[in-house]
Amino acid sequence: MPENYILIERTELNASAASVTFANIPQTGYTDLKVVISARNSRTSFIAEDYGVFFNGDTTVGNYSARQLIADGSAASSRSGYNYGVLVDGNTATANTFNNAEVYIPNYTSSTAKSCSVDAVTENNATAAYMAITARLWTGTSAITSVSIDKGDSGENNSFLAGSTFSLYGIAAVGTTPAIAPKASGGNIIDYDGTYWIHTFTSSGTFTPQAALSCDYLVIAGGGGGGASYGGGGGAGGYRAGSGLGVLPLTNYPITVGAGAAGMPATQVPQNGSDSIFSTITATGGGGGGAGNPQQLSVGPTNGGSGGGVGGFNPSTNSTNTPIGTGSTGQGNNGGLSSGNGWKGGGGGGGAGAVGANGSNNGSIALAGNGGAGLSSSITGTAVTRAGGGGAGAGFNGTEGTAGTGGAGGGGNGSNTTNGSAGTVNTGGGGGGGDQNDFGGAGGSGIVIIRYPAA
Repeated sequence: MPENYILIERTELNASAASVTFANIPQTGYTDLKVVISARNSRTSFIAEDYGVFFNGDTTVGNYSARQLIADGSAASSRSGYNYGVLVDGNTATANTFNNAEVYIPNYTSSTAKSCSVDAVTENNATAAYMAITARLWTGTSAITSVSIDKGDSGENNSFLAGSTFSLYGIAAVGTTPAIAPKASGGNIIDYDGTYWIHTFTSSGTFTPQAALSCDYLVIAGGGGGGASYGGGGGAGGYRAGSGLGVLPLTNYPITVGAGAAGMPATQVPQNGSDSIFSTITATGGGGGGAGNPQQLSVGPTNGGSGGGVGGFNPSTNSTNTPIGTGSTGQGNNGGLSSGNGWKGGGGGGGAGAVGANGSNNGSIALAGNGGAGLSSSITGTAVTRAGGGGAGAGFNGTEGTAGTGGAGGGGNGSNTTNGSAGTVNTGGGGGGGDQNDFGGAGGSGIVIIRYPAA
């Protein structure tokens, strides 16, 4: 790739999104911008969906004009006034295919109306496939500070599907090397916030610095699974954050993003989350929630980044005596105790910021423990709470107990009628505990975020 052609930001969706926006676009160092798209859409009535390219938050379609050449596999035509141009595979296109589109935006900091060209083709193993070349013009004269791929004010609400990728490149004058450019590669999402480059790994990959870097980091492991049968909540994945980590020598650094554990199955074996790793930093997978099954045989929780909660309902031996799941020093907290003495409510899973709550009772029904709260980090420029513990399960058919809620930061809710809820993806949240006859919820997968100064 030429030295004057630099990746500024990259986004890979791990969940559906109605639009994608690149913000914090550098105002110096580049003359032109280019967006490369590989995407698929939720629309089921057509094999392709059209999106527009919008600037500076102006999504009023009437502020843009366009001319388009389009072919559909059997005929070609030209049309004007059609203010979109980014063709995206609809969900009736051949399974697992994604469109390809490129958007070129010249002179994006000029004080004149802004033009762009769009070259797009759908990927469909059938005659009905589309190719289009579109020229668009925005009436705005301000320098472009953000670019959105959106439906604008059309009123449609179809979404890009998970797995869609969007990359923004800056193009500098020929013969120059931009001062504002990433100093490393790797990550599902690469952002520039005006001060830092931020590489976010939502799945395992490789981080490769191209210069000696001093990094800030956030490494969160996969959450533990919730327990079955009045199950304890799963513990959150270990939470490790720090600054000033020197990355030397220059080499490839494998990144492991720990998977969330499965919820406790019928065999009532607690399930721990998997570790997340960056360089010398390892976050420990969350502990699995315990079970208190109707055969009066409690299955204890396990230790982890944060510990799992104790399962409820053990009339033969007071389940408050069952050992709690303990958290790892500097990574998380302990899980909670169950209601005890035959009360049918488990203890909450530990979170990165707080212990899991103990189960209790109000004299007539069990009150399962809530998951411990997670911790907030602003490493991406926005405060986000992650690594909450799972809430505990309780009761049967909603009549014998109140389930616990998941801790802030992605903890899954417990249940008193069915399986526990899963922890949120890429938060390391613990899974929720299930009710008497049902299983625990899965833990949420972890995440690794690396940040270093742009200057």
